[in-house]
Amino acid sequence: MKKTTTPLEVRYQETDQMGVVYHANYLVWFEIGRTKFIESLGFRYADMEKEGVVSPVTNANISFKKPIRYGEKASIETWLDHYDGLRTIYGYHILNEQNEVAVCGKTEHVIVKKANFRPLSVRKAFPDWHEAYMNALSKVGNV
Repeated sequence: MKKTTTPLEVRYQETDQMGVVYHANYLVWFEIGRTKFIESLGFRYADMEKEGVVSPVTNANISFKKPIRYGEKASIETWLDHYDGLRTIYGYHILNEQNEVAVCGKTEHVIVKKANFRPLSVRKAFPDWHEAYMNALSKVGNV
């Protein structure tokens, strides 16, 4: 399966009173990783949005293993965990400076018309994305 790795630097405003990354910020980092993953396939969310289509999160799961602190470097690995033509599930590992998994999670998405939030099939609405996603599921190696 295809994976992308995106470097991250922990900024002061991302930490809480305990000096570690505030838990909700990991979801922002997931989005950064997801965007880079999609770009690695040759696409951009902005192009989808120009078509009046958005991709809301319908479910998010996150598990915290180790804290990451201000001033540390981290990275996020992102991959396509599941795709069926309608729903897309992305997987994430946030790695600390020692390359240990600090946080892992998944987000589930659908695409909908922005005007009315009616669900669409990626397979039908964006056949090029569909083909790239199918290839990403079967691809071996990292980018």
